[in-house]
Amino acid sequence: MDIVEFFDLSAGKWFSQRTSHHLAFKQSEAGKSELQIDMLAKDDPAVIQLCEQYSFDPAEALCGARVTWTGTMEWDKEKHEGSTVLVPVADPNNPMEGKLLRELGYAEKAPVAGRYVMGSDEALTLITEYETMYSEERLWFASPNLRLRTSILKRFGGFSMASFCSEIRTGNLKPMPSTDAATANS
Repeated sequence: MDIVEFFDLSAGKWFSQRTSHHLAFKQSEAGKSELQIDMLAKDDPAVIQLCEQYSFDPAEALCGARVTWTGTMEWDKEKHEGSTVLVPVADPNNPMEGKLLRELGYAEKAPVAGRYVMGSDEALTLITEYETMYSEERLWFASPNLRLRTSILKRFGGFSMASFCSEIRTGNLKPMPSTDAATANS
């Protein structure tokens, strides 16, 4: 699987449950959110604008996605919502790795370019280094409609946080691979 296939499989509506552990405070918290992931064409104005913002030729964009979320965390009960555009740009020497351009960062609310690595195990790792922190996320599919995600967030000179999310597709359901054809031919 390559990054474009991973993005395609991620398109749709998802319900996410998160457990985060704040290491410095020795406490955990739970959260829930609704995610909507929409694929964007390579020539979508948002994809072109993001490429140009980071000084990449828009022709280098592999695809684009708009991620929109709304959710709550246990500790504040406040509604958290937002949207960002993601654009992967492959390393010319290794298409399984590259830059991931973000309209809005995950840990800091500012534009940021991170790195991605698409593993041979079909897991996607996203690495983002901000001015004051480091973030690493690993995403993979347990089935077409169940996506799992782990993440770590390290603030330089401060606290760290680890999270686990299970994301269940609730819209645009992907069918399970059929074994009927294999069974019929045996």
